[in-house]
Amino acid sequence: MVQNRSGSRRRRGPSAGLRLKITGVVVVLCFAAVVTRLWYLQILSAPSYQQVVVANHVRVVPLAPTRGLILARNGQVMAGNTVTDTIALSRLVAQQYPQVVGRLAALLGMTQAQIDATLADSQFNAYEPVPVMTDVPLNKVLYVRENQSLFPGVSVTLSTQRNYPYGTAAAHLLGYLGQITPAQLAAYKKYGYHQGDLIGQAGVEASYERWLRGIPGKTELEVDALGNVVGTLKTTPSTPGNNLVLTVDLHLQQYVDAALAQGIAKLHSQGLPAPSGAAVVMNPQNGSVLAMASYPTYSPSAWVGGISQANYSALTNPANHDPLFNRAIAGLYTPGSTFKIATATAALDSGLITPSTYINDPGYFKIPGVCSGKCSYHNAGGESLGPIQIIKAIAASDDVFFYTLGYRFWVNRSTYGPMPIQNMAHLYGLGRITGIPIPGEVKGQIDSPALRARQHAQNPKAFPYGGWYVGDNLEMAFGQGETLITPIELADAFATFANGGTRYQPRVAEAAVSASGKVVKVFPPVVTGHVTYAPGVHSTMLTGFEHEVTRPYGTGYGTFLGYPYSQLPIAGKTGTASVAHGTQPNALYVGFAPANATPRYVVSVVVKEGGYGATGAGPIARSIFQYLIGHPPRPVNLPTTGANGSSAGPNPAAVAVGISPHQRSAAGLGAPMQRVAIDRPRGNPLARAMGTR
Repeated sequence: MVQNRSGSRRRRGPSAGLRLKITGVVVVLCFAAVVTRLWYLQILSAPSYQQVVVANHVRVVPLAPTRGLILARNGQVMAGNTVTDTIALSRLVAQQYPQVVGRLAALLGMTQAQIDATLADSQFNAYEPVPVMTDVPLNKVLYVRENQSLFPGVSVTLSTQRNYPYGTAAAHLLGYLGQITPAQLAAYKKYGYHQGDLIGQAGVEASYERWLRGIPGKTELEVDALGNVVGTLKTTPSTPGNNLVLTVDLHLQQYVDAALAQGIAKLHSQGLPAPSGAAVVMNPQNGSVLAMASYPTYSPSAWVGGISQANYSALTNPANHDPLFNRAIAGLYTPGSTFKIATATAALDSGLITPSTYINDPGYFKIPGVCSGKCSYHNAGGESLGPIQIIKAIAASDDVFFYTLGYRFWVNRSTYGPMPIQNMAHLYGLGRITGIPIPGEVKGQIDSPALRARQHAQNPKAFPYGGWYVGDNLEMAFGQGETLITPIELADAFATFANGGTRYQPRVAEAAVSASGKVVKVFPPVVTGHVTYAPGVHSTMLTGFEHEVTRPYGTGYGTFLGYPYSQLPIAGKTGTASVAHGTQPNALYVGFAPANATPRYVVSVVVKEGGYGATGAGPIARSIFQYLIGHPPRPVNLPTTGANGSSAGPNPAAVAVGISPHQRSAAGLGAPMQRVAIDRPRGNPLARAMGTR
């Protein structure tokens, strides 16, 4: 302690040496912290910061792959690629030399506003020229190349776009491409998709997208601090998509398209509404779709280069009957008498009747003890066939016979269960999704107590009665009521019967083949269910379907009068289904051939408000069968080597579209297609064991 002048004492502070030491320690600690931080930044974090620095001057531009071709079963290109000249303009150069926009607009017949809008479109990558026009005429391409000084930043490149050499053939099956939507981009971004990419939006273009698209490549560009491209660091080429070989026979498809359109036009000339329809041709031995038509139709080429608003409005205008709608897989129709396949099978298989059981047809049916003559059920044609058996009832499509079956099932519910007919219909695939690999398939419905209760609960005003009564069972038994099916369901059900009871998923593609000609994926037949028949059931029903065509009392006899039955015997069934708000019934016909051997074809035809099945849909089916006599589909063309082999030589598809050799790679055309019989009809052991034909 020391004493100051006033006499008070004060405490002595730390010495100067101690303060110096403390300061030194603080300085050392701060220096150590700086050194540690520098070591962390320069040593430990160097790789990550190096990536950031590199990312600041490297930009990745994706390279879209060339899309695979879609081929018919014999190699014809149904959806191909056209190599075109595309004129593109650099955004940066357009900013530096704005006069180039006006010159380019004048040359291409566009406005400056159109080009400015294209340059501003965010779908195009900021570091690559923006395509201003595709499929540019050669004279304009040459003008740009010969006067490059007038068009700085303008480049001419080869690109590909879809083309459809056969117009509207199989349009609904092929589908079309469209710009990827935000929802699709979110789902597909992990597979290398980017904003502005084209993606399948319908048909096999959509369902086989992963096989058709290919693997994107990329170009790594070096840019300066202002974002200007100063060089190319690396380019990884894209891998072309695989070619998709369909089960469809091109010439048969073209014929079915024309037969459906001409048949409907003829109905129009007879004063029938017939606004739309569908037809399906299938191989019952494996589910292969040989042809599928929906009317009215459209051209997939409308989407090439982007569909115009006028075109889109026309295709979605209800007055044009919605050409985009695929009625073959999504059109719902009351089946009428074609549904009797389920009722007949259920009655025979359960023992409700036998092939020799007689049921009297006086021309009407009255429900015993329920109603008087004012509520009787009549045959559609007003005929009275007297005592008949199941074979004639099927051939003549006798309604009274099937009313009786519906009634007998109703009064014997304790023995046969509450829904024997519905259960059999489901075994045939009616009222179920078939699984055909095309987007948009709609499931039909089979009338039942559960369906009526659900409809009433959802909309009591439209469906005031939620119960199930004996009259409902009668209507359901002959294909009326609330039962609805699609043409593909109808074809699949009769294909199941035709082959002896095996239900296949309809298939539209045979294989995916790489651009080098290797089979990378085979799409085999898929079994989805079985119908088993008690002894004699199948042969009895088959005889009924045959007599429908060959006997004078058969509903299809007049339709097939003069048909060369000996060359391709047919068995079939007509259907005439009343429409709630229509002026005419829907017309249906379904048949299979050859009926006396292993069937190879099932033909299903539905015409909305086309009148009677025999006159509205039957002639179209007959025309298709008659064409098949002289033009049976040939085996599928596939490369003779698989994934571990290779083929050599030119691809017939490349020759067919007539492109030059240096453009083949851009078009995605590969190695040769050679015929391999992988789609030949196979005999059905179950059918042979039961003695069916």
